[in-house]
Amino acid sequence: MDIPICWNTDPHAAYLAWQATEAAGADRRPFSGRSIVQHKAMFDRFVRHLSLRNTTLATFGAEHLESFFSDVDNRCAPGTTTRLRYTNLIDRLCRHLAVVGVRESNPAAIFLAAAAWPDDEPQPLFLDPAADAALQSYVQADASDDARMTRNRAVVALLLGVGITAAELRATRASHITLDGVRPHLCVPKRGPRLDRIVALPDFSTPALLAWQRYHPAPDETLLFPAPRTTDRPINDVLLGGIVRDALDAIGFTAPDMSPRVLRNTFARRLLLAGRTNEEVSRFLGLTSQRTVTRLRATIEVSALAT
Repeated sequence: MDIPICWNTDPHAAYLAWQATEAAGADRRPFSGRSIVQHKAMFDRFVRHLSLRNTTLATFGAEHLESFFSDVDNRCAPGTTTRLRYTNLIDRLCRHLAVVGVRESNPAAIFLAAAAWPDDEPQPLFLDPAADAALQSYVQADASDDARMTRNRAVVALLLGVGITAAELRATRASHITLDGVRPHLCVPKRGPRLDRIVALPDFSTPALLAWQRYHPAPDETLLFPAPRTTDRPINDVLLGGIVRDALDAIGFTAPDMSPRVLRNTFARRLLLAGRTNEEVSRFLGLTSQRTVTRLRATIEVSALAT
């Protein structure tokens, strides 16, 4: 394959091949599958911008980056690192294109020199052990619960118990969960860059799920949590977010983010506190990168220093 020609004739395929075989981050480690998907989407957006201005990866200059970054700034909320992420991506791309003979200059270098990462990233939100225990108590099935409350407790019990994402919960089918036998567990299929995995259900989560199973017996291939009055459409994100927010309100937890992400972080941090390694916890989350778990472990280390 003629590499320079490929970058000019099919830049999308060339970029994906480079990401999958050679590209690496600042630590010289290959990018995770999830990062590659994100980088490819960012690259595609940049190439579309160049195409609309009748230029190419071989010929674009600083003026094209000015207009591109202006568009990025207009579409992103203040305080985000989106522009800096694009700057790093394009700088890395230009340096590679120079190595393979597609470009002679790197117009992104001056933008990178003027950029800087924020001093600190937002801290991940999670429930401390006391609040975690309170929510575990909240999800316990009650004989007076109606169908709606039974479903809501089961939803929160599953999110808190196995750390799946909102999208993964919405896609969960009855056949994915096993509540009988010695080891109740959830099978989480591969979804995009997230890996497939089997996660054991903790004792606190199974009563609520069994109660929902009795209220809502479903064939194996139907959704575990369908939208109200349907069987084939998943519960939507608005309703799911409301269920989690109501549960967090019930235990007195208030934070800028009251979404299922808080329960996923709590699950991961609970495993870290129990002695699991970063690699193990990342695997339970379906992640190939350990960045998320590393940030959560840092919150434990800071707490230890403060006591």
